[in-house]
Amino acid sequence: MDSHDPTGGAGSTLHVLRAAGVPRPLRIAMVTETYPPEVNGVARTIGILVEGLRRRGHELQLVRPAQSRADHPVFAPGLEEILVPGFPLPRSNNLKLGLPAKGRLLAAWRDRRPDLVHVVTEGPLGGSALSAARALGLPVASDFHTNFHAYSRHYGLPWLGRGVEAYLRRFHNRADCTIVPTVELADDLAARGFQRLAVAGRGVRSDIFSPERRSDALRRRWGVDESTPVALCVSRFAPEKNFPLVLDAFRAMRAVRPDMRLVLVGDGPLAASLARAGEGTVVAGRLVNGELSAHYASADIFLFPSITETFGNVTLEAMASGLAVVAYRYAAARQVLVHGLSARLAPFDDREAFIRQAVRLAQAPHMARALGRAAREVAETLTWERATLEFESVLLETAARTRRDLREPAADAVA
Repeated sequence: MDSHDPTGGAGSTLHVLRAAGVPRPLRIAMVTETYPPEVNGVARTIGILVEGLRRRGHELQLVRPAQSRADHPVFAPGLEEILVPGFPLPRSNNLKLGLPAKGRLLAAWRDRRPDLVHVVTEGPLGGSALSAARALGLPVASDFHTNFHAYSRHYGLPWLGRGVEAYLRRFHNRADCTIVPTVELADDLAARGFQRLAVAGRGVRSDIFSPERRSDALRRRWGVDESTPVALCVSRFAPEKNFPLVLDAFRAMRAVRPDMRLVLVGDGPLAASLARAGEGTVVAGRLVNGELSAHYASADIFLFPSITETFGNVTLEAMASGLAVVAYRYAAARQVLVHGLSARLAPFDDREAFIRQAVRLAQAPHMARALGRAAREVAETLTWERATLEFESVLLETAARTRRDLREPAADAVA
């Protein structure tokens, strides 16, 4: 599936669906171990896609861990929830893994069979859902959201990466389709032995993340006026996000612009150490809604040095907010930005090149403004409506293909 197809292939998919006898709209069982109001890229993405699929007439059954004792399942038009027990994810704030629920899911899906099961996360709950769906012969799509195998070296456990990658490969290869956000990631995973990969892109709300949210009052709180450049990083404060490079790049920028400021937005295990980052640094903590969009729009340069992303939704949010992006040439940045035209991009994991690009923008505010305007124009085309169509198309094709395969006799049986 080419994520640049603006229709998401929906027309041809509907023809295949009718031939395969797959109903549309679908009844989709969505299984995820993170969901709003939890604040992370996976939760935001799935929350938006669930609402988008509901608007397009699909019926969603959402299976997720209860987030608190006060959490209750939602029953609304087009949406019903099944809540399961969970336990806190180590070294994470307010995130849980769901406990296995195969027996409960088998009973629920025998009682009312979904047309497709979509497994978002690879934890215990996701694994039990995959097993239940396979036992019932249900079509299964999975998501690859997080490069967990790349995290191990950032936590002093480089030897663990190969085992984690093997687990992820076995997990996703049991599905009929694994959805990834970029062609680059699909190619990388295919080379690692992952099978049946499809691409569906991401989007951004350019009405929410917008240069119009820029706030002089907020900038005054940061101790800057309109002429002072401000660099921003929005990310989970965790080792895998490469924060030492954020700080090194800022120090280099400050060497050529002593009045430069750095604003850090997020939360996580590195919060205490980042609070001691030094002069010129503002740690804003975790922000949501209007506060988050105002912080984006009130900065000038976005620094995103992570090398463990599958996509990086924050890149699109920075673009929509009119910021000049400094990033590595991979993931979202490689997919939607062009070096010198809409961003300053460094070769993957070349820290010196990354710092040079950041310094270049600190020295040339006019260039930063021009790149920000160009990035905003690109972001306005990257709507969640388009992303939902692409995602829906993959799910519909998976349901149709699986049903067609079940109806067709095996080649040896025909012989």
